Amino acid sequence: MSYGEPIALRGQIELEQVAPATLVEARPQIEAQFIERLKRGDAQAFEILVNERSGEIYGLLYRLTESSEEARDLTQETFLRAFQSIGHFRGESDLRTWIYRIAINQARNRWRWWRRRRRDVTVSIDAPQANGHSTLAGTLQSDVDSNPERNALAHERERVLRRALSSLKRVYREAVVMRDIEGFAYDEIAVALDISVGTVKSRLARGRQELRRKLEGSL
Repeated sequence: MSYGEPIALRGQIELEQVAPATLVEARPQIEAQFIERLKRGDAQAFEILVNERSGEIYGLLYRLTESSEEARDLTQETFLRAFQSIGHFRGESDLRTWIYRIAINQARNRWRWWRRRRRDVTVSIDAPQANGHSTLAGTLQSDVDSNPERNALAHERERVLRRALSSLKRVYREAVVMRDIEGFAYDEIAVALDISVGTVKSRLARGRQELRRKLEGSL
């Protein structure tokens, strides 16, 4: 095993080497049982779903909208729609991907709403992000320490990265956020965005290219 392998990945490999196959096989069954509880209108199950997923859904929507207020509203709308639509869930994707798809659709609907009314919302890129969720610049956090100069530099780099990301065309930003920040696989992104895997890769390549171009000479 290589030294550079992520610790979490090494731990997962070691666990799967010693864990009985029945534990791995039980995971889909556990999720299926949980989904059945949701379909029966189990309030406790829905509360668990919200508690486990609301943070990451908020983070996704914040990155897509660059507005903490919009992200909070859309997070609530996402889980309301999930509660209303769970009866139609057919298991064609996992529950997490299904909820992300709802969230993205809610963000798109809000974007269209603003566009129809020809209203532009200006949001400060320095707006604090609630609940401590990281942005694309999360990879820069190792630069932050007790050194004020380094802290200032890291803050500036984060600001530039967030500005560049928010300026990407919406379809490219969705692909970059889901792949490079949320860590979704190509097929999961395809399901969430309702496009082909080939289109996912094309949008991701274009989005990364645009992001690099915007960052040239800025960092």
